[in-house]
Amino acid sequence: MRCRSKTARSRSPSDLQRGLDFARAGDYFAAHEALEDAWRAAGPAEKDFFQGLVHVVVAWYQAGRSNRPGCERQLEKAARRLEPFAPGHQGIDVAAFLMQVGAARKRVDAGSLDLEPLDVP
Repeated sequence: MRCRSKTARSRSPSDLQRGLDFARAGDYFAAHEALEDAWRAAGPAEKDFFQGLVHVVVAWYQAGRSNRPGCERQLEKAARRLEPFAPGHQGIDVAAFLMQVGAARKRVDAGSLDLEPLDVP
């Protein structure tokens, strides 16, 4: 029986890559599910990074459901969780995500939930 630690699993790109691929395809709910798997498996130092990515895709999902309060909360949480990892972490362009989160926050603050599709770097 092979034993894998959560830390070892978090270094596997599978859940992260699946989540990013779903986000690229605009399937934000599936992206959330895959990224949540990566978050659950992550070691303590990585939890905020993965949680930040989860918040990003959930914000876009909530916008698509016309849930302004949910979108606003998720955008705020995404920025807070990801900022410490900018400009990049684990090969991910965190700065690019943060720019999109910032642009989405401005759009939502202006009263629109019509967000540009997430451009996953």
